[in-house]
Amino acid sequence: MDKIPIPFYEVTPLDNIAPGIKGIRVLFVNVFAVSVPSGGWTLIDTGLHLAAGKIKHWAESQFGQSTKPNAIILTHGHFDHVGAVKDLIDTWNVPVYAHRDEFPYLTGHAKYPPPDPSVGGGLMAVMSPLYPRTSADLQGKVQALPEDGSVPTLPGWIYIHTPGHAPGHVSLFRTEDKVLLPGDAFCTTKQESFLAVAKQRPELHGPPAYYTPDWKAAGESVQALARLCPYTVAPGHGLPMSGPEVADQLQRLAMEFEHFAVPDHGKYVHRQAPTA
Repeated sequence: MDKIPIPFYEVTPLDNIAPGIKGIRVLFVNVFAVSVPSGGWTLIDTGLHLAAGKIKHWAESQFGQSTKPNAIILTHGHFDHVGAVKDLIDTWNVPVYAHRDEFPYLTGHAKYPPPDPSVGGGLMAVMSPLYPRTSADLQGKVQALPEDGSVPTLPGWIYIHTPGHAPGHVSLFRTEDKVLLPGDAFCTTKQESFLAVAKQRPELHGPPAYYTPDWKAAGESVQALARLCPYTVAPGHGLPMSGPEVADQLQRLAMEFEHFAVPDHGKYVHRQAPTA
């Protein structure tokens, strides 16, 4: 079957987020490259299906044609974060890491709960029943992140288990300068709204509501991230934000999560979704 390429004007560079951190937005989702002083770089998430060519082209422009990442780290297994992973590992032959709680989805043994279009907020939510519930089948190709919270290939970073949006969702944190890559634990755009996604005006929001089945866990995860007092945040959806006010804004989101993040109605509001 022929593939429809993603035009280059749908690809937005997110240069120089923080020392050693660059990103690229393909359509409505971000992926990041993290370099380390000892050499090499690691890819965080892989975007949508058909994004592999754009990611490889971007990586070559940043690191050279013969340079591949040391590893790929997946914040979680939703379709918009693992879409290109199989094509990329076929090309690069590098290890892939994820939280063990995400393995049932990443190995083809379980589907995510159905998306919830009733949360409202815009076209992205209305279209959510069309989004895949399956992940990339990485049976035999994905490895578990270490139990001690360290991140393979990224010394100086830790991961935090931040479930709610997905059972094995993780966020990455560099302690030295308080850089946080929260994945979809929270966003800096209202991801339910196509207009907000298109405008990309940075502002803190909860995780994508149409694909969040456990709001209690999601709130607890944001509280855990707020305790880190990050200076820079670069999420899976929305623009990076940096400055002394970021920690205060995240703290407010954590304290008033029910008001700012939890929908007024929806099939998963005030109850946890089934696990399969």
